[in-house]
Amino acid sequence: MNRILLGSLRGIAFGAIDVAITVLGNHPGRATGMFLPALFSRFAIGILGATVSVPMNPILCGALVGLLISLPDAFAIKAYAEILGTGIVFGALVALAVKLWAR
Repeated sequence: MNRILLGSLRGIAFGAIDVAITVLGNHPGRATGMFLPALFSRFAIGILGATVSVPMNPILCGALVGLLISLPDAFAIKAYAEILGTGIVFGALVALAVKLWAR
């Protein structure tokens, strides 16, 4: 499968998962409209995690992309562990999927 298509599909899926976590969880910024930023930052993790090529282990590279994209949201909402944790995990999973299935 194409890297960009795989990253887009993973980004949409992880964005939907993150919005569901936000809806079901008790986050401080829930009422201030953090659903679209959560969706789009996870979509960006999907795209960039699938396409960025750094001379390191691809899974670590995906985790790094997830961390860097999640930092602004974590600072804005002041929910560091939740946002950074899901960003790192989603980035690593995107990179793993690319490693296993992409051309």
